[in-house]
Amino acid sequence: MLLQTITFGIVFALAATGQSSMENQPQQYPSAKKTDHFDIYHGVRVSDPYRWLENLDSPETKTWIEAENRLTHAWLNKFSEQERLRKRLTELWNHERYSVPYKVAGRYFFSRNNGLQNQAVVYTQRSLQDQPEVLIDPNKLSKDGTIALKDAAVSPDGKYYAYAVAEAGSDWTEWRIRDIESKKDLDDHLKWIKFSKVSWAADSRGFYYSRYDAPEDGDQLKEVNYFPKLYFHRLGESQARDRLIYHRPDHKDWSFNGIATEDGKYLLINISRGTEEKNLLYYQNLEQPQTGIQPIIETWQASYKYLGNQGSIFWFLSNDQAPRGRILQIDLENPDREHWKEMLAEAEDTIETGSMVNNSFIISYLHHARHKILIKPLTGKARELELPGIGSAGGFYGKQNATETFFSWTSFNTPARIYHLDLVRGKTTLFKEPKVRFNPGDYVTRQVFYSSKDGTRIPMFVTHHRNLKRNGSNPTLLYGYGGFNISLTPYFSVSNLVWMETGGVYAVANLRGGGEYGQEWHMAGTKTEKQNVFDDFISAAEWLIANDYTSSRHLGISGGSNGGLLVAAVLLQRPDLFAAVIPAVGVLDMLRFNKFTIGWAWESDYGSPENAAEFKALYAYSPYHNIKPGTQYPATLVITADHDDRVYPAHSFKFTAALQAAQAGPDPVLIRIETRAGHGAGKPTSKRIEEAADKLAFLRYFLTGKETAHE
Repeated sequence: MLLQTITFGIVFALAATGQSSMENQPQQYPSAKKTDHFDIYHGVRVSDPYRWLENLDSPETKTWIEAENRLTHAWLNKFSEQERLRKRLTELWNHERYSVPYKVAGRYFFSRNNGLQNQAVVYTQRSLQDQPEVLIDPNKLSKDGTIALKDAAVSPDGKYYAYAVAEAGSDWTEWRIRDIESKKDLDDHLKWIKFSKVSWAADSRGFYYSRYDAPEDGDQLKEVNYFPKLYFHRLGESQARDRLIYHRPDHKDWSFNGIATEDGKYLLINISRGTEEKNLLYYQNLEQPQTGIQPIIETWQASYKYLGNQGSIFWFLSNDQAPRGRILQIDLENPDREHWKEMLAEAEDTIETGSMVNNSFIISYLHHARHKILIKPLTGKARELELPGIGSAGGFYGKQNATETFFSWTSFNTPARIYHLDLVRGKTTLFKEPKVRFNPGDYVTRQVFYSSKDGTRIPMFVTHHRNLKRNGSNPTLLYGYGGFNISLTPYFSVSNLVWMETGGVYAVANLRGGGEYGQEWHMAGTKTEKQNVFDDFISAAEWLIANDYTSSRHLGISGGSNGGLLVAAVLLQRPDLFAAVIPAVGVLDMLRFNKFTIGWAWESDYGSPENAAEFKALYAYSPYHNIKPGTQYPATLVITADHDDRVYPAHSFKFTAALQAAQAGPDPVLIRIETRAGHGAGKPTSKRIEEAADKLAFLRYFLTGKETAHE
């Protein structure tokens, strides 16, 4: 039931009032010295005048950060709409949100946020009719809500809950084990873990996980992450006694994920290399450990994602000779390719994910960037699961023999609903539905297709209030990502809803580099082909203008991480096309991205500066290196965090200093540096609301509140 309906006309009228034009004069920026530092790449001299900002703890850098934050907050405090936006964001954010439940050993587990809690609370219950019990409340782990749960795994016997916590948004996690019945932690404490799940042994006496050696100099933010190792941790023992299962000192860039099969017979070792969509597979017969670790896949030829097994028969979701995905059956007793069987053939649509529940494959297909779900039993006919509409579905967790599962469904105007799926009867039941104070029927989503620079057909979702007039003057926010095989499907966002309430258009372009149309679509936006992604995004902006949704004076763009690179690159290539730009936690120095933390892992998408051809492509679009002094750039709000150990904050620092020095126009170049925060995961609700209010106020001002010189 809707608690409140806000009409389009009233909100737009409120938002449009109270705007005042700021002084149209050049901005005075904090002092940032320029040095004569340079590097030589393949005979090319490349200047790096702000290299000193890579030293995050130097007095000079700290002084610069403090001055930049003062300038940014002075600007943000001038925006008349900020408080009104913050109030509305808080009002809408204040609704119950549930994760997708899963069941282990007769218990259900899920998380719930009552609305404005900084972190969601983990609950458990014996039956769906029981009163849920609090298992872990992360809000009690810190005063400011900056300690978050990052991952968890329940032991097969349902007695123990292994969980990972991260502080201040870090990718580094520490794992502990909670006794589910007593709600107390054991003494076990595991550290120096990053990008690793845990997989419990079938007897629940311990689990497999990967970790790094402790940083030698203690600088866990800056140190490059190489040489992880796969271990087995036995409950009740110290981490120092964990048994080393597998490592490869001859391959510093190999990472390991151990998967213990439900039947207790095998340990599957998945070996990956950075973010590459290829992996190796090894296994150990746990009933015959003397046989050692044996190979299944020994060449980097494709990706193979474990779905399930029955004895030595294993099933994998793979792009092997199938760019859009298929399911393969491999018998470990006869693992050679000539013995493989195809259980589900490649289709026109791309397989995004899969799981195995009730001895059935549950496959999530991407049909033009929206989900279709297919349920295919090991024996028998497949059936398509009916979904509520055009949107995104996720979840479908469970043991192989489970008879029930849960899934979520969401769209641009529908908060995530949770559904219960009875796999025996094929019955879907609504389980949880958020009550958000707005009317979803007031908003419409249209999927359009446009041509990129080279003629490639690109899909885009455009969402707005149903009463919106296409008159070329609507404030419009265009969002994109375009990388790492990540697909952008419909999703609900309170921030985007508030944007649309105030008359805005929200557009999401499904660019090459993502996974929307399979491996070929992904590869067409990588390495020396990366410019395709920027061309796709620029063409999306031009389509919105040509179709009278907006104009360059009212068009803004935003993106995070690889999307931060995207919007920064197109900002420099087409500064005339946009009025406001928000690159968040972006990869902005493309010649040094591989020098920090896990950055080397991105070479599979970006290429390497050490390769001559790839260097040429990187240097041609690297945001930090393509800023042109004396250019009139649009208003820019760079966003980063002081604890971002995924994309090193110096990317944003150096880019901001260079862009400020080059800016010839009146619009400001600002940087918002969040404290006690990282790349984004686990950010407290309070910080998310504050950041959203700042971003929306910035966009509202520069897209509606003042004249710019772009037209």
